[in-house]
This record gives sequence, structure tokens and C-alpha cells, in this order.
Amino acid sequence: MDIMFSPASRHGIIYLFNFVLSSTKTHMFLVNVVTSLHITEFQEMMHRIYFHRDSKRGVDGTYNWLVDEVEELGEALKAGDKKALENEFADVIAWLASLANVADVDLEKATLNKYAGKCPKCGNLPCRCVL
Repeated sequence: MDIMFSPASRHGIIYLFNFVLSSTKTHMFLVNVVTSLHITEFQEMMHRIYFHRDSKRGVDGTYNWLVDEVEELGEALKAGDKKALENEFADVIAWLASLANVADVDLEKATLNKYAGKCPKCGNLPCRCVL
């Protein structure tokens, strides 16, 4: 198997896998390994992967899945297992993006509108709100 890669993608590496199955047959396929993304790109990726299922579940059902994942994140925080924490944080952000897709909300736009480089409550950077 030959593996070739290049920084063909803005946020990742495109791998070209070339499998020689026999002397006359070769299979080739591309795998895009994402190494960084903007919020919009992540939300679009979740849309491509899951929207066909999330839209059937609806806002309430997708919200309930998000709540379950937040509860699992809480359990991982108590356990202190770094790998479990990483997985649960990833699940929470994925379900948040899925819920935003079903609710037709652009997360990046909403976030930038509310948190425009300062605290939305006190207007300061860093935040000076009373705890």
C-alpha cells in the first residue's frame, strides 16, 4: 500500500491510499483527515453526517440527546478520566451543533454576535462581572 499526502485541504491533510489488490487491480481512495475547523465548518460537517437523522428526531428529541451527553460529561468530570473527558466534550459539542442545525441556528454567527470579544453582560475584556 502506498500512502501519499499533501496539505490540499485548508484544515487538514488529504491522504491518497493506493491498495494493490492484484497485478491487474488497484483500489484508490481519498481520506480527508481534518486537523482544525471553524465553528461553521464543524456545524456543516455535523449536518452532512447526521442531519438526515436529526431532522427526523426533531428539536425536542435532539435536545434530549444533548442533555444526556451533558450528564455524561458531568460524570466524566467527576471521574477525572482525561480520555473520557475528551470524548464527552466532543459529544456535547457535536450534539449542540446537531441541535443548532435542526433549529436552523448558525452557531458561529450567534456566538460572534453575542460574544464580540468581550463579556456580553459587563462589556469588559476580561470579564469584571461580580461572582
